[in-house]
Amino acid sequence: MTARFLVLTSIMVFLLSCKDHQKTKENANTEQLTVVSPKDSVPFPFELTHFQTPAENPVFTGTGMDTWDHKIRERGYIIKEEGTYHMWYTGLNDEKEPLALGYATSLDGIAWKRYNNNPVFNDSWTEDMMVIKEDGTYHMFAEGINDIAHRLTSTDRIHWTDHGSLDIRNADGSPLSEGPYGTPTVWRENNIWYLFYERNDLGIWLATSKDLKVWTNAQDEPVITMGPEAYDKYGVAVNQIIKYKGWYYAYYHGTPFEDWSLWSTNVAASKDLLLWKKYPQNPIMEENRSSGILVPDGDLFRLYTMHDKVEVHFPKSPEKN
Repeated sequence: MTARFLVLTSIMVFLLSCKDHQKTKENANTEQLTVVSPKDSVPFPFELTHFQTPAENPVFTGTGMDTWDHKIRERGYIIKEEGTYHMWYTGLNDEKEPLALGYATSLDGIAWKRYNNNPVFNDSWTEDMMVIKEDGTYHMFAEGINDIAHRLTSTDRIHWTDHGSLDIRNADGSPLSEGPYGTPTVWRENNIWYLFYERNDLGIWLATSKDLKVWTNAQDEPVITMGPEAYDKYGVAVNQIIKYKGWYYAYYHGTPFEDWSLWSTNVAASKDLLLWKKYPQNPIMEENRSSGILVPDGDLFRLYTMHDKVEVHFPKSPEKN
């Protein structure tokens, strides 16, 4: 990725009912990305798109009892470090709020043990989170109350400090219009933080930051839009970005229904984090197996989906396809 970047010469304007979210392409931030348009030859490797679901699922759920985590919500997050799987999840009890943060560990990613002193964080509303580790610090990006994204940090995975709501700006530096900006997903490369976020699940935007304090849109239109395919016609949100063999892959969820009653897990690919091509055979998981993330499993990956339960899906052998 180069230090200087080119202005987009063309971009399809995403049609939203909220017109104030849209800006002209002249406002695109030129200090962020080198644009490489995805071609029809965009690779979608078998090992990133094909998984099988064993019968021994789910591997984690709410307690079903009168506890703070009677139920769990999308999106939790799992990372693997030194042979141990670490999971953060949002728990709720129908009669108790705000939503709180739980922590569990596993040696095999299947049998999970809740932390004895859960919840590990309940000072502010925290849900739909992801975690990225940089220089010994765990950064958690999560939704707060009213679906406003905020950032927390920890050095031990358990004790978290809330740094407040993210300050996201339009490409010209002006504040975003009022309203939610949630499902934050972060990628870091070359000392730049890349933030993918949604507004009412009506599209996925990209903003960047060098200091974690101010985030500036790469452009004021979504980088991933709803549809025109049926499976994500009424809502989209990114859950994870990975880099694999020189390409970026976004694992995102989408819904084909206006009432958001059904979600799926889908994949899109990009060479530059700005222009994306959706996998032609999306979705890769259906029936509310959404909020999908990949976790390394040897040379391959496991796919975990987290809606109101956590399920694991293992790599499928090509000959079984």
